[in-house]
Amino acid sequence: MRKRKFEPVRSLLEFRVLSERDILKVHEAALEVMEETGVRFPSHKALDVLEEAGCRVNREAMVARLPARLVMEALRQAPSRYLLAGREPKDDMWIDDKTSYLSTDGCCVDIYDIHSGELRRTTRQDITDACKVADFLPEISYIWGPPVSAQDVPAVIRPLHEIEASMEGTTMHIQPETVISEKMARYALEMGAVVAGGREALRRRPLFSYMQCAMDPLGQDGGSLEASMVAAEWGIPTGFMPMPMSCATAPATLAGNLVVTTVDAVSPLVLMQLINPGTPVYFAAAPTAIDLQTGGYTGGGPEDFLLAAAFGEICHFYRIPLAMGAFATGAKEPDWQAAVDNCFAALMPVLTRTAILNGAGTLNGSKIFSFQELIMDAEIYSMVAKVAGGIEVNDETLALDIIKKVGPGGNSLAEKHTRRHMKKIWQPTVYDRKPYGAWLESGKQGAYEDATEKARWILQNHEVKPLDPRVKEEFARIIKAAEKELG
Repeated sequence: MRKRKFEPVRSLLEFRVLSERDILKVHEAALEVMEETGVRFPSHKALDVLEEAGCRVNREAMVARLPARLVMEALRQAPSRYLLAGREPKDDMWIDDKTSYLSTDGCCVDIYDIHSGELRRTTRQDITDACKVADFLPEISYIWGPPVSAQDVPAVIRPLHEIEASMEGTTMHIQPETVISEKMARYALEMGAVVAGGREALRRRPLFSYMQCAMDPLGQDGGSLEASMVAAEWGIPTGFMPMPMSCATAPATLAGNLVVTTVDAVSPLVLMQLINPGTPVYFAAAPTAIDLQTGGYTGGGPEDFLLAAAFGEICHFYRIPLAMGAFATGAKEPDWQAAVDNCFAALMPVLTRTAILNGAGTLNGSKIFSFQELIMDAEIYSMVAKVAGGIEVNDETLALDIIKKVGPGGNSLAEKHTRRHMKKIWQPTVYDRKPYGAWLESGKQGAYEDATEKARWILQNHEVKPLDPRVKEEFARIIKAAEKELG
């Protein structure tokens, strides 16, 4: 069992896409849309809460118009810093607007088998295996999704099996995105309470949180809303992920896309604060532009990178943490395109101090999981972390005494100063730096082959603290009850 050594990124560098005036204009436009056009909330329970708070509600269209004063009051009530707990305290994360964490992506339906290399459908065991590899990698801070879908489990109770399978593979925080009904949310929270030691213990140390997808443009999903309303009752962190596509579910212009993204992220926050003021809420987003040739989701491109950075700045304005889709490249294999996409996709959010980067380990726009990609994405993130740390300049780092001592033509290798600082030099784990001759002797083995070997070694050797047998018994009881009621 390893201890976490990787420090979450606190970027000393800063990159700006929007001016303060730009941010205010997007904010004011979003307020105008929410108040004059409204947002679709396809849940009578949600509409009841909003109407009681003074929103104008159209029951037939299931649209609520949110007064600007109500929106601003809700934003003031939401905390800007809170805990996402791990099953083990070493895996705790304090979410704020300064620190950047990396997570997996969610619910891939296909996987490249780590042994055969063949593409196949995902299973429950793949969840545990993916979480186990992520648990070993110090750059990965928590599990979103889960990374793959349990396609071999009946859909009606699949989310509960996925939560259990995730916990079997890691002690890190878990953020399921498949809990999309009120009843399922209650069963899932019951599972969390079993592990935490009760409902109040889970409130103090939320072992998992919820993420739901918005229904762009200007709309939410009814089941997801009601699941998150339950989470708000329990004080469990929750967030919504808009994924508007310019030219389709958002205007062609990136500024217009930002308005839709902001509306679809802020509007459910208002509902959560009305249910339980002070409930931890985060914004989540994966805005993009439509692929003009196929009409599909791009999963990487300059528009994605700009939108990610810009919406991060808007979230700082609101003082609400942001989880941004960052690593879900459109590439079909861990190749040059995946590396280019994910380098930019990681660097931009880190330099704008985005709280959470989602997406490590996935290909084809979050449809295919790859163990090799997960390991290489972690390596990319470690490089970005080094760059974001900037250069520290002080008497110790200027090293004038060493430069003078070594003098012209000398060498610093044997100096104590070198031994003190050499471990701060970035070192790769799979990034290929072998001399050319050694590379030929290895059979031209590069990062992909090294990542394959590393993944296999982790699956065979890494041990995760198992769930208590009594917890497993309670999980079985809860899942059986859910199957009886929902199936």
